[in-house]
Amino acid sequence: MRAVVQRVARASSTPGGSIGPGLVVLLGIADGDDAAVAVRLAEKIARLRIFQNDAGKFDRSLLDTHGAVLVVSQFTLIADNAKGNRPSFSHAARPEVAEPLYEQFCAALRDLGVAVETGVFGAHMDVELVNDGPVTVVLAG
Repeated sequence: MRAVVQRVARASSTPGGSIGPGLVVLLGIADGDDAAVAVRLAEKIARLRIFQNDAGKFDRSLLDTHGAVLVVSQFTLIADNAKGNRPSFSHAARPEVAEPLYEQFCAALRDLGVAVETGVFGAHMDVELVNDGPVTVVLAG
């Protein structure tokens, strides 16, 4: 599982939902990922200290700031471009495996008390965001 986490002032997905201050999580699910990986990554993201404290240091998490998350499924994060210029997505989990894991990831965030909005799994979406900082972190589960 791979996540690109961006701190945002606001974001939206069409179709899908919108959030104010918080995080956009672009989530790629690979073959072999399971529920434990989804929960562990959700917990890491919720506790990731990338929000500034009063002294301007990265010392606050999503849980501390009560921010929201917009989670967008993005299988292209699992791309392999080792051979040639056309990426291969053969290591991405099949939709029937990936969608339940995507839902488990979102549920794990909600279980921690995080407000979660989502894109629409498998849909072509327009994602708009106002990156705050900018702050972007890439995580693997």
